[in-house]
Amino acid sequence: MSVPQIVPGKTKLGWIGTGVMGKSMVGHLMDKGFSATVYNRSKDKAEPLLAKGAKWADTPKQVAEQSDVVFTIVGFPADVRNVILGPDGALAGSKAGNFIVDMTTSEPSLAVEIVEACKKKGVYAVDAPVSGGDLGAREARLSIMIGGDKEVVDALQPCWEAMGKTIVRQGGPGAGQHTKMVNQTLIASGMVALCEGLLYAHKAGLDLNTVLQSVGPGAAGSWSLANYGPRIIANNFDPGFAVEHFIKDMGIALDEAKKMNLCLPGLALAHQLYISLKAQGHGRDGTQSLQLALARLANFDWKTRDAAK
Repeated sequence: MSVPQIVPGKTKLGWIGTGVMGKSMVGHLMDKGFSATVYNRSKDKAEPLLAKGAKWADTPKQVAEQSDVVFTIVGFPADVRNVILGPDGALAGSKAGNFIVDMTTSEPSLAVEIVEACKKKGVYAVDAPVSGGDLGAREARLSIMIGGDKEVVDALQPCWEAMGKTIVRQGGPGAGQHTKMVNQTLIASGMVALCEGLLYAHKAGLDLNTVLQSVGPGAAGSWSLANYGPRIIANNFDPGFAVEHFIKDMGIALDEAKKMNLCLPGLALAHQLYISLKAQGHGRDGTQSLQLALARLANFDWKTRDAAK
């Protein structure tokens, strides 16, 4: 069976998960001429899309029944399993020749399980987690890491191009999720270093914004430094990516590392620090709020900078 062609204005899209990132991503697809049927646990989060012309469905199954291609981007692997493989999930509402694309950061083994379940029904499945945060989603500059059959991935190109700038097929089913684990491992220790650097600068009596002017363009420069550094300085801890979801991602990466007999001490330390941050009540804040927990270890309040230097 040949893979169907995907065409704006003709192919009907479904979207499950209209949170911080999902709402922007499906919005870009609609801007390219795709029609969309959407579902989210909290309907109010989908209201801007409904006002833009999207249709509402009461269940993931109903989304699939009205769509040729269904995208999902939800919170946790259990949510992925429910909205795709559950009795009211997308696969239950799909027919042969449809596509299911999971863009959640989830378990590689679950991605493979979804592909196998979809094959039994003649449905194409792809795992395609993303990196770039809320800003990348809003500006359609996401990095999309894809696992799946090449012909299926290629057919989805009009959709990838609407949402991202870096679009790379990493291999077969689960390869996208494994690549995202690499991404999260790199970010985890980097965020610890970013927060520690700013703590040092503050304690040394330096102007934090002036410090960024010097270190940002040099060897220490990074996406996190450029995007999260100013937010930390401004006490903006709103979630571009929530702490509780990052803890989930690091846990998946550590579990996969254990299966491969890998010791990743930097990732393990970052995971523990973030668990502490969540325990302090910041589970729904952005990952940059790690600054608050590390400042507390130094016995001062970062938000007020109330401590002797």
